[in-house]
Amino acid sequence: MKVLLNGCGGKMGKVVIEAAKKFDNIEIAAGVDKSTDNSLEFPVFNTVEDCNVPVDVILDFSRPDALDSILKTSDKNKLPIVLCTTGFSKDEIAKINAFSKEHGVFRSANMSIGINVINNILKNISAFLYNDYDIEIIEKHHNQKVDAPSGTALLLGDTIRNSIKEDTVYVNGRDGLHKREHNEIGVHAIRGGSIVGEHEIIFAGQGETIELKHTAISREVFAVGALKACAFMQGKEKGLYDMNDVLNS
Repeated sequence: MKVLLNGCGGKMGKVVIEAAKKFDNIEIAAGVDKSTDNSLEFPVFNTVEDCNVPVDVILDFSRPDALDSILKTSDKNKLPIVLCTTGFSKDEIAKINAFSKEHGVFRSANMSIGINVINNILKNISAFLYNDYDIEIIEKHHNQKVDAPSGTALLLGDTIRNSIKEDTVYVNGRDGLHKREHNEIGVHAIRGGSIVGEHEIIFAGQGETIELKHTAISREVFAVGALKACAFMQGKEKGLYDMNDVLNS
């Protein structure tokens, strides 16, 4: 299958290009980046809409402001899309969800298999532990990441909140002089150096803690997951999919 890679010049884009070489059934046929790189083995365009190379799927590792161009091209050419970008607004997420009712859309805040395994564990244990444990999430990323908290931290947090019957609220960091309320889910974002990505969920009880932690050692784990998602989405005409669908396919 042929992939149009939006964001081919970024850090993740370069990792995806190298990872694709290990797949026998996937080819990066074209790329999109504002600074055209003539050294790549495929043509690079300024926007998704400029691409005139036949492709089977659009893979996006760019920024939220590219969404409208991606949706327009997908609609025009009947192409499924794989959205790996984070930091979408509520309105943009609503637009994506509506678009998926008539088009094939894959969206996941994190493409690694390990994170999605942890997410499934949280679905099973959060409600059971909530009454006796306080819940905190700590995420760490490199100093160039622009959105905070990370999309993955919100993915994990939303899974926890959706598993609990009681109303809970996010507290992003802590400041001031006041006691922690039990219905709070703390979310703490750390930015520094070249940290690829770490996510830790802490269930803190009386006399014990339970911790789930995932550390991404290399960006390749996200690239491989994204390419597997592309293969999964080939031929999908409509519907909203995520990594669970890939893992269960």
